[in-house]
Amino acid sequence: MDLKQLRYFHEIVRLGSFTRAAEALHIAQPAISVAIRKLEAELELQLFQRHDRKVSLTAEGERLWLHTQRILQAVDDARLEMQELKGLSKGEVRVGIPGMMGSYYFPPILMAFRHRYPHISLQVIEGGTWQLQQMLETAQLDLAVIVQDFLPEELEARVLVREEMRVVVGREHPLAQQTAVSIEDFFKEELVLFRNGYFHRKIVDRLSAEVGIKPVIGFETNLIPLIKSIIKQGFGISTLLAMALENDPELVDLPFAEPVWLDLCIAWRRDGYLSRANQAFVDFLLEKPEPSALRVN
Repeated sequence: MDLKQLRYFHEIVRLGSFTRAAEALHIAQPAISVAIRKLEAELELQLFQRHDRKVSLTAEGERLWLHTQRILQAVDDARLEMQELKGLSKGEVRVGIPGMMGSYYFPPILMAFRHRYPHISLQVIEGGTWQLQQMLETAQLDLAVIVQDFLPEELEARVLVREEMRVVVGREHPLAQQTAVSIEDFFKEELVLFRNGYFHRKIVDRLSAEVGIKPVIGFETNLIPLIKSIIKQGFGISTLLAMALENDPELVDLPFAEPVWLDLCIAWRRDGYLSRANQAFVDFLLEKPEPSALRVN
């Protein structure tokens, strides 16, 4: 079993096809087929179920897939670390950011980082907490912003900011006259929520479970301007981070009766290698001033 065979195996699983894997690897399909047959013969196991042009993993293949991801990531980490010892930094940061953070917290920070490190490229991926966590664990991302409450053991993290989830209603809504909103009263209303997989939705689901009330969901969207527009027109209420609610006179935001606080973290793989570029980005985030101090008027 060698690295070439494992890389071939990895691409077949990732793309679900010998043909597409061969195209991605820029090799002839017979070569990749021969390599996998040799791997199966060496292991004396069948790794794939062949179904016409599609393939799926056998139970034995599933076990090898888990090892393959770790092995190839360790090799890539070792190669990068050796390059950096020679001063050959990749100069790239791949970071995943939830939509609300990406819209209201990170823009001035990203611009300030680029100003300090103009030769480091930034690839920013927007997604839900679950999606970003999966991409981080499979090395599709180097870093990701995750809520501390949902942090798995495989990831290491540092807290960036503590933020409050606020109840958001239109100015004419009856709840707008209150000083705080109970969880029970919140769930009596029709709600505008993010789709499943986003931390916003996970928090609402957790609150729902705590009080045993099933939410009435009128709209599902990840578009924050649309959420605000729906609330302003009186078709529902929601809960958003306080940072997303500044300077909007048409909305009223209130605390929950028992305030809901979130610790938002920058996370990376615990067993992965953090490149110099990524370490610079983490250090910058942890030493940075508040985003309001970075904005250009």
